[in-house]
Amino acid sequence: MNDTQRENIEAGGVIEEARQGTPALTIAGLQAWYGESHILHGVDLTVNRGEVVTLLGRNGAGRTTTLRAIMGLTGRRTGSVKIGERETIGLPTHRIAHCGVGFCPEERGIFSSLSCEENLILPPMVGSAKDAMSIDEIYEMFPNLKERRASQGTRLSGGEQQMLAVARILRTGANLLLLDEISEGLAPVIVQTLARMILTLKARGYTIVMVEQNFRFAAPLADRFYVMEHGRIVERFVASELESKMPVLHDLLGV
Repeated sequence: MNDTQRENIEAGGVIEEARQGTPALTIAGLQAWYGESHILHGVDLTVNRGEVVTLLGRNGAGRTTTLRAIMGLTGRRTGSVKIGERETIGLPTHRIAHCGVGFCPEERGIFSSLSCEENLILPPMVGSAKDAMSIDEIYEMFPNLKERRASQGTRLSGGEQQMLAVARILRTGANLLLLDEISEGLAPVIVQTLARMILTLKARGYTIVMVEQNFRFAAPLADRFYVMEHGRIVERFVASELESKMPVLHDLLGV
């Protein structure tokens, strides 16, 4: 058995554990550094399977670093990051991805020299085949991409590039999606499309962790919220508490 086959078997086990009630993601005491800069100072959070969880906070609070630390994309990190029941704090990024984790970074990272459809064909399978969307399913969710399937990445609008960036991770079979500022700078009609996408993915059982500056976009979508400040979780609450927490959010975020 080669390493890829072993990783796929392990990923299937992690995903099945999540389906049976184990939290999809459990973080405890997570600390992370970029070089000598100590960014995360003991982050604790839990994300249950099928939830949409949003990380709120001002710029520099540590939200993006939290997503990158989950993927092993920071410098040194300590603490615990469990995907299902599997500890991943010591794993390299490609092994973490094979636990069924898809990361959509703020910079999108599409292959600009390839066509839209070539970008969708390229991603490898890292999760469960039953969770991987077909290209036809992608085009049904994002009709714009179907219309632009032969267009080079550089010819896509910013909104189309963002849709393509998200669509690529849906092709991999990842069931835990980490989405970093996917609504930033986009036209309202595109933001509405992305909101519908998140609701569709939630209905299909995907687990989503979002970093969002656009509170109006995130508020109606999330089941639970964590607020970060200076690399720590300073507030946590469920969607039903949102209205009562608005004074606190106003102080912390200025919303």
